[in-house]
Amino acid sequence: MDKLSVKIAGEIALSDTPGGTMKKWREIFGITQVQLGEYLKISPSTISDYEGNRRKSPGIGVVKRFIEALIAIDAQRGEHVAQKFRDEEKSRKFYEVHDFSSAVTAEAFAKAIDAKVISNEELLREKKIYGYTLIDSIKVILEMPYSEFPKLYGQTNERAFLFTEVSTGRSPMVVLRVTPMKPSIVVLHGIQAVDKLAIKIAQKERIPLLTTKLSLPEIAEALKKW
Repeated sequence: MDKLSVKIAGEIALSDTPGGTMKKWREIFGITQVQLGEYLKISPSTISDYEGNRRKSPGIGVVKRFIEALIAIDAQRGEHVAQKFRDEEKSRKFYEVHDFSSAVTAEAFAKAIDAKVISNEELLREKKIYGYTLIDSIKVILEMPYSEFPKLYGQTNERAFLFTEVSTGRSPMVVLRVTPMKPSIVVLHGIQAVDKLAIKIAQKERIPLLTTKLSLPEIAEALKKW
């Protein structure tokens, strides 16, 4: 199995809700239950039952067929997801991508890291995320080529960006303002006061803006349950 297949298999095997993890990966690949069912020659309702954890945990054979189907369908479409994963593996100098086994509400994420909401609190209840990206803002802004920016999103933009080494939060928000893809939420780490322009950009882009003073080890510990 290639690295991506091993990653998917490992996440499903270690997940408390393997069906939810399978659903996460199916959505990352942009494959519907009907399309997956047609490839595997099973009904979409069977896939729905697995994803809703209404069937017993899938065995090795089911997981293997599921992953092979995702990879094969992606290959038929030009290997966009697989290539994105390979590119991401090559460039991790400025950031760390952390994925959750299944979707987490932005509200639950904020509570876990003891975050203070600066802007767009009402949006936290309607957003879900599949992970977070820890970003060294100075290195990313000054050293990372603009063409590399999409890699910050990993497999999906439904994630939190957690910026470290920030002073006011203006620079990260200005960068996000001019990029076509936006994260679900932005967290500024260890900041005392947030720049007014950063807040205005968050409001205009409808991105919840948060701050947290937890240490990075404390954040990692709080989020490892997902």
